[in-house]
Amino acid sequence: MLYPVFARVTAGRNVPGKGPPATAPLGFNVVQLPSMPLMSPAQDPYLAASTSVRNRAARALWSVAHALLVRCSPRPFHAWRSAVYRLFGARLGPHCHIYPAARIWAPWNLVCDDAVGIADGAVIYNTLPMHLGSHSVVSQDAYLCGATHDIDDPAFPMVSSSITIGAHAWICARAVVCPGVQVGEGAVLGLASVATRDLAPWTVHAGAPARALRARKH
Repeated sequence: MLYPVFARVTAGRNVPGKGPPATAPLGFNVVQLPSMPLMSPAQDPYLAASTSVRNRAARALWSVAHALLVRCSPRPFHAWRSAVYRLFGARLGPHCHIYPAARIWAPWNLVCDDAVGIADGAVIYNTLPMHLGSHSVVSQDAYLCGATHDIDDPAFPMVSSSITIGAHAWICARAVVCPGVQVGEGAVLGLASVATRDLAPWTVHAGAPARALRARKH
């Protein structure tokens, strides 16, 4: 069996050695690419799990616990939620505020110093241990992305990199911190910005990709 033939749309160009391309609607030309052999599910690396059976089982159990014990808890019940996170291996300092709708991929990979705030809708994708410093804040719908995929490898494997958020840093709403980025002490990542590189301490950054705008007053 063969995969379905893929088509590439070109803007009126001939491809050397292929002859004139077929004419498609709206004045575009279509070039057919070679068919690819179909692999069995056991041979297809895209279908292989990125994590171990033990990890998947732990996350399944965590999903149930989160739905029953965290997601439905009243917003002021910070101590209760912290206790649940600690039960699943999180290392949390005192006075951490993790709100009910925050999503922690693996609580056993979460390390927070004292008085850390993680708002509703924030996503902590921590395939490796992720450290949040004292009084750091991750605002609504922000995304700390601790893993990506190797796009140059045909198997498309997961590649994990740890993220560190420095003390007194602020990741603003809908901002994204990419894998391996170290956010310096007191740094600010502005609304909907994307940090692809390390952020300097006590500096305000914004944009996609984020760039330094000004120093932050202590």
